Amino acid sequence: MIEQETFFERAESEPLAARLRPQTLEEFCGQKHLLGEGKVLRRLIESDKVGSMIFWGPPGVGKTTLARIIANRTKANFIDFSAVTSGIKEIKQVMEQAEKNRRFGEKTILFVDEIHRFNKAQQDAFLPYVEKGSIILIGATTENPSFEVNGALLSRCKVFVLQALKTEELTSLLRRAITDERGFGGQEVEISDELLEMIANFANGDARNALSTLEMAILNGDLNGEKTTVTRETVEQCTSRKSLLYDKSGEEHYNLISALHKSMRNSDPDAAVYWLARMLEAGEDPIYIARRVTRFASEDVGLADPRALEIAVAAYQACHLIGMPECSVHLTEAVVYLSIAPKSNALDVAYNLAKKDALSMLSEPVPLIIRNAPTKLMKDLDYGKGYRYAHDYKDKLTTMQCLPDSLLGKEYYFPTEEGVEGRFKARLEEIKEWKKQHK
Repeated sequence: MIEQETFFERAESEPLAARLRPQTLEEFCGQKHLLGEGKVLRRLIESDKVGSMIFWGPPGVGKTTLARIIANRTKANFIDFSAVTSGIKEIKQVMEQAEKNRRFGEKTILFVDEIHRFNKAQQDAFLPYVEKGSIILIGATTENPSFEVNGALLSRCKVFVLQALKTEELTSLLRRAITDERGFGGQEVEISDELLEMIANFANGDARNALSTLEMAILNGDLNGEKTTVTRETVEQCTSRKSLLYDKSGEEHYNLISALHKSMRNSDPDAAVYWLARMLEAGEDPIYIARRVTRFASEDVGLADPRALEIAVAAYQACHLIGMPECSVHLTEAVVYLSIAPKSNALDVAYNLAKKDALSMLSEPVPLIIRNAPTKLMKDLDYGKGYRYAHDYKDKLTTMQCLPDSLLGKEYYFPTEEGVEGRFKARLEEIKEWKKQHK
């Protein structure tokens, strides 16, 4: 006797994120800057004028899903290719089949997930087929394609930047998962909007993460007859977060990052580490904290300790590479270092002074002497005439004018004597004295 699979078993055979994968643009969540009415990518899809492109964005924002929707909408053959498991041999086999399809008037969309994992030789294997139009290449990457995709291939692809989903977009998606027949629409589930928002916050813009967390919470909910109730305790267990979770767009979010910043500025490493822990244990995105710490390194430490920026950037990279909970120690190292480092805001002051003049004097011409002159016409117009290459001079200095006439003699950078910046101050004074004597 053949055992028939029940509806419930079929429904549960795939993860919720897979069951709820959008089939149409109308179902797609987020990316309104690309897919809203009249936006560029939507127009390309609806007019069936899709060319080769790269989707660049964080995990769980719909890169693969969008590629599948495009393939369905344009009625093209869709080939899903993995950069992890495929080599040049497999690439060429797929390309040859795509070329045959093209001769019969069929389009082939080749979707390459994690295209940044392909080496240069593998990426080069796509190039002739993209140029001939045998395939429409859609690559997906979480890494900056300017660095990870070779130039020849990148120049033939339009790059679309996909953004992390907003909390309200994720919350709306979770509500749909509760009512959609592909999700939990066939069951009676009770979960408050507050808890849905908590899950959305925890997911950090990742739809797959949000749906997986919701599924775990419902499967571990309190069952009473046909009704499943999801409590706050269940959600906290599924997210491994206590009641520290907070609204990342609310006041407490800004209060805590302010507390971290001001504790470091006040050279209080203990307070700084405490506020860091408060944010991380509340589910804050470590990348957000790392960005703020990197800003602090130049805004509040600057050239008083040039290594501060190196350490902050290294902590940012560590957060990007390994994530939580491991990267907590890297952020702690950066926060403690920056707290103890000598402080100078001279760079921040310099930029703001220059910004004020830049905004009020937007039409000031660049002095002819420091303009580039790549053409004969420009040379005839005295572009670059009299330019003095500093390296050709004994002291590596010249008295050449680099500011516009109206700003001649204006100063923006006033170094302090804190830490290493004292050496920069002494050097700057030497330079100014030399220029004064050689006028």
